[in-house]
Amino acid sequence: MQVTVVVPVYNEERTVVTLLKRVLAAGMNLKEIVVVDDGSKDATREKVAELAAVDPRVRLLPQRQNGGKGLALRAGFAAATGDIVVVQDADLEYDPAELPRLLQP
Repeated sequence: MQVTVVVPVYNEERTVVTLLKRVLAAGMNLKEIVVVDDGSKDATREKVAELAAVDPRVRLLPQRQNGGKGLALRAGFAAATGDIVVVQDADLEYDPAELPRLLQP
């Protein structure tokens, strides 16, 4: 089973690259990370685009304006192509290393 991780982001330029690298290294059958940029006003979108240019598992889904986390999640779920979809917030409140454990059951 392949996993899609949906990451809604808004103005997370300080943590987004660290978060994405941790998800990529989490040790699961990762198909893709769908990063939904919810109209960030900082360099979040550019940082994600740089990483997406070197790792095809990272997909940037830019939104024209901020619509809130719920809309960002719905957009990410609609774009997901993995068998299992999980959500990871970009602020590092939750450790991406825990994702494989979450998927065990």
